[in-house]
Amino acid sequence: MPTLAIDAMSGDHGLRSSLPAAAKAIAEIPHLKLTLLGQKQAMLDECQRRAIDPSQFTLVDVPDVIGMDESPAVALRKKQDSSMYKAIELLRDGQVEGVVSAGNTGALVALSRFLLERSPGIRRPAMCAPLPGDGGDTYMLDLGANVDCKAEELVQFAEMGSALVTCLKGIEAPRVALLNIGEEASKGTELVRQTAELLAAEPSLNYIGFIEGFDLFTHKADVIVCDGFVGNIALKVCEGTASYISRQLKGRFRRSWYGLISGLFVQPLLKNFKDDINPDEYNGAALLGLSGVVVKSHGGSSKKSFYSAIRHAAKAAEQDLPRRIAQQLTLT
Repeated sequence: MPTLAIDAMSGDHGLRSSLPAAAKAIAEIPHLKLTLLGQKQAMLDECQRRAIDPSQFTLVDVPDVIGMDESPAVALRKKQDSSMYKAIELLRDGQVEGVVSAGNTGALVALSRFLLERSPGIRRPAMCAPLPGDGGDTYMLDLGANVDCKAEELVQFAEMGSALVTCLKGIEAPRVALLNIGEEASKGTELVRQTAELLAAEPSLNYIGFIEGFDLFTHKADVIVCDGFVGNIALKVCEGTASYISRQLKGRFRRSWYGLISGLFVQPLLKNFKDDINPDEYNGAALLGLSGVVVKSHGGSSKKSFYSAIRHAAKAAEQDLPRRIAQQLTLT
């Protein structure tokens, strides 16, 4: 029975996305239990406005919230009464199995590292999320938790991503690739070249070499590794491109009677295509390398995308992924 704490006040939309997403999750995920942290009266008012029964949640009254522009240092020193801080405390104390937040990424990473234990030997947690591909999902990390990385840390990201894929899919030797501007050995920054040498020398990894941006969705690799600066930009470019394609297709079919009539015939195909590339369906990056499940939802999450993050967190908690990944890391 998955139990999750929801940082309900954070993100660009706060309760407008987190509350209806939580209600949808309760309705659709069997045995899920949710604790919502935020200003209780505001949560009750929003429930009333949306005709949501508040008794289906545990509501925890927390007065403060971490702003999207506040530094991790401020979050650590002055925001102990915030919804994000209290949610991670519940995870630390074993009262829940996971946390979902659309709040400040830097603060979430800092508080998670401060309050939660890390997997043995892991220097830094890394954000990981699946990307849809021609033959299945590819898991990419880091997606924003670590802007500046050392080569040894990128190798650890590869180890965590490989362990995740083994746990989720049962693949004994997941293919690991390093994101670069070309496939030639001479391409890339000094960091990328150093990392490539270490990955190639690591016997526990099935390292297949460099991969370029246009191969992100070809499923040439099971795990793609990069630093958080590159990964976050790549992820948001992918999300923006998917949204652009969806808008353009919708607009083209509405421009003329011919387009409207054609749209009626291809609508089922378009719906399937839109579902496949919809970033809302893949929203929710898991922070790997910690003792508990922490999932970061996009700051501008809609109800649908926040629901996806809750769904991913519930699945990770139900499968006990942090423990299984840590166990897998000790075997490699």
